[in-house]
Amino acid sequence: MTEPTSLSPGVERTALRDTVRTHLSRGGGVLLTGPAGIGRTTVVSQLAAELGAHGHRVLRCSPSPAEQDSPFLGLIDLLTGVADDTLAALAAHERAVLEEALLRSEETGQAAERDALVLRIAVRKVLALLCDTGPLLLIVDDGQWLDRPTADVLKYLARRADPGLSVLATLRTGDESGFPAERSVLELCAQPVRRVCVPPLTAHEVGELLERHDHPCWPRALVARLHHASGGNPRTALELSSALDERVRLEGAALPDSTEPLPVPDSLRRPILDRIGALPAGARQTLVIAGTALRPTVELLRRAGRHHVAADLDACVRGGIVRILSASDHGTIRFLDPLTPMVLRAETPYERLVEAHRALADASDDAVERAHHMARLTAGPDPVVAARLSAAASAARRRGAPKTAARLGRLAAEYTPAGQAHIDIDRRLTAAEDGIEAGDLDFARQLAHDVLGDADRPADRVRAWNVVIDSCGQAMAEIADVFPEAVRDAGGDPVLLAQLHYRMSWREWMVGGSAPRAHGHAVRAAGLAARTGDRRTELMALTQQAALELFLGLPEAETTLAAALAAPHDAHVMTHHNGPVHLKYRFHLVRDELDEARAELRTLVYRLRQRGSADSLSQCLIGLAQVEIQRGRCRPALTIAHQSLRIVEEAGLSQGPAWYAVSLAEAAGGSLSRALTAAETAKRHSEDDDDRLFLPRALHAEGRIRLFSGQSGQAAELLRHVGELETAQGQRDPATRRWHADLAEALAADGAPDEAEAVVSLARRQAERLGRPGVLATLDRAAAAVDAARGELPQAARELERAAARLRATGYPLEEARTRALLGRVRRQLGDEAAARAAFSAALRIFTKADARPWAALTRAERDRAQDSSACWPEAGSWSDHLTSTERSVVARVAQGATNREIAAGLVLSVKTVEAALTRAYRKLGAKSRVDITRMVMTRPTA
Repeated sequence: MTEPTSLSPGVERTALRDTVRTHLSRGGGVLLTGPAGIGRTTVVSQLAAELGAHGHRVLRCSPSPAEQDSPFLGLIDLLTGVADDTLAALAAHERAVLEEALLRSEETGQAAERDALVLRIAVRKVLALLCDTGPLLLIVDDGQWLDRPTADVLKYLARRADPGLSVLATLRTGDESGFPAERSVLELCAQPVRRVCVPPLTAHEVGELLERHDHPCWPRALVARLHHASGGNPRTALELSSALDERVRLEGAALPDSTEPLPVPDSLRRPILDRIGALPAGARQTLVIAGTALRPTVELLRRAGRHHVAADLDACVRGGIVRILSASDHGTIRFLDPLTPMVLRAETPYERLVEAHRALADASDDAVERAHHMARLTAGPDPVVAARLSAAASAARRRGAPKTAARLGRLAAEYTPAGQAHIDIDRRLTAAEDGIEAGDLDFARQLAHDVLGDADRPADRVRAWNVVIDSCGQAMAEIADVFPEAVRDAGGDPVLLAQLHYRMSWREWMVGGSAPRAHGHAVRAAGLAARTGDRRTELMALTQQAALELFLGLPEAETTLAAALAAPHDAHVMTHHNGPVHLKYRFHLVRDELDEARAELRTLVYRLRQRGSADSLSQCLIGLAQVEIQRGRCRPALTIAHQSLRIVEEAGLSQGPAWYAVSLAEAAGGSLSRALTAAETAKRHSEDDDDRLFLPRALHAEGRIRLFSGQSGQAAELLRHVGELETAQGQRDPATRRWHADLAEALAADGAPDEAEAVVSLARRQAERLGRPGVLATLDRAAAAVDAARGELPQAARELERAAARLRATGYPLEEARTRALLGRVRRQLGDEAAARAAFSAALRIFTKADARPWAALTRAERDRAQDSSACWPEAGSWSDHLTSTERSVVARVAQGATNREIAAGLVLSVKTVEAALTRAYRKLGAKSRVDITRMVMTRPTA
């Protein structure tokens, strides 16, 4: 079976290809490694197409196991496209040997093997001739199967690589060949060599892959299971999905829930069974017990009666089935292929599985492990087993394993006798709430709906409705009909109404788009909860109230937050992403206290990594990534943002916020193209969820990127929409969502300075009322951009100097550098190239220190352009006396033959601004065409 060769745009490994392409562009070689099916061939094909389109000559061979003993077959494939005319430049004896090796003559090929040195010299000369016409790339796909004579030729070439020659080889890992094969393939690559491992796909990329290959649109939780079971391997994910589709579509089976195994097709099962079948009998039995355990360790297997466990596991390790982690992990056993335990359980006779569960139940000293195996040994309801499972779920919850707690809790409900209906419902609802914490939203929602079909007590029904509401994540628009039913079930009970009003506050903000109405629900929820002693709901409602008051610019926000942080505390609330500790960092941000905000988030992230929900951890990482960007630490921000995305993908949570964080981080320290893709993905997720609370942030991210890229018209349109949405929601504190300066700068660049000035004026009044110096500094930069657009350049330069100093004082390095870059453009328009270069250099130093790679590249280009254009800058006098500095700059570039679009890009103006300046210059100079303009500029004034 071949690897998938056509991946969707979201699965094209852009970052990986950029890494490989950058290294190859400097000469040398790259060894691309990864297991079968991971997508090495796909990446190589995409790179070959890209480099071929940019002038590279690409020679490629793809050997197979059956061809390994065919001498020179790899060389024949590599040089298939090389014409005989090229070979004609060789000496006669060199050409004869090479043609014989390539089977282009009637000789037997024995001379080629005998005259090995002549052959190597001939091939080197041919490649040198090809390099003379442009860069040359040799590709050896699956180098471990390359025939020996060809490998010897390529190793010779690698030691004597000519300039312009690079080599890209791939190696299939996971085979028994191991290190010797890798070393041999590495020797094919010209120096310097870089080894790059093709990473597994993320859960999101697996979903994109399945969609591209026309697989069913599986629920997110099921895609997450396919991702986990496949280990992120594209081929494995496609085959698992196909087997699942066949079972559902052809056999009419229901989708498997989180406790049911996925169907494993024979194409995946057979290689696993072959590896297991090659083991000694004792090692196979030890492997069965390890696959049955929840957390297999060497010590657990020894206590379960496997007296020769060391020798058995050694055989399994040598067979490439498991690995043993270090002693610090208590000898934990990890299966290299996630499918192995599934196949083991499916293929092992029931009696042997029972024996394994019994041995593990007797051997385990862990309550969770022991309860799991006891349940597998019990048939039918059993109050003792149910109680032990419930206690084990509580233990798992305390140790920070909500997913395990949810599974054990549901098992506890299943083993609860029929006469204990209220206990059964409580256990199911507790399991559903654990499922919410674990991010298993489909599991939680299904349990809640099951309870709604059985429960009659108002408290149970409202609790189930709360699970349904919480399980929708950002997509609260999908449950509009839930709230009326939940309110009816609550009756007049203030305890239940407090819980519902808290959730209605979120719905009004996210779906209704009204912070004032959301605030009313939060106030009511907090009051009801306080009167009834529901401290958890009271704290959550107070936090929501404080967040809304901050957004609305109300002075009581600080007091409300203090009330939410006051004792008595609730451990769940204090680590929740909608709790007061998480909100505290946002109050630090609006006060420009970046170090304090970072400290709060780092502490919270540490706690959540030990024990907390996937959703809360993801949200805290999103906040931490934003803080690191503002502090000028772009590389850590990029890592943190991608961590957040991986968490929500694996947990099946709403992905809009995480993609937003990735967009910000990529725009700051990665790639603008990847940033734009991430922003558009964040926008799509927010629109799909009808999340009006988060949609403006996604739009803001996209608008900023387009502004940075010089697309001022599109940026202005997007950022106008952001302003409309945020204003309609009731935002009155510009420090909570800092879009105002970006909108004003986009409008100024797009030829709308009056509209931009109005945006700055309104935001300035709000920021001055609330005391927001960081916001005021960025608004100063925006005001300077407005002045520059109006041609008031000296005033703009003075304002930018002041704004840069204020941003430096308030601790925003990237914003300071943005301001200095804009100052460089204004200085250039004033004709002061030395000052422009100094401003660009100052900005570049800050961007470089911050690892702000996209910004550094843009600023470096502008600095160098300022230097290059200085020799062509027109002197004042005669024709230029009556023109503004902007008009002189435009006219000078017209005289150099630049188009209006090129002028706009060079001066960082909109095309409309260039056209307007040129029209005014025509009128002032009395010119009728660009030819007239050129003649006036190029004619020196007479003395």
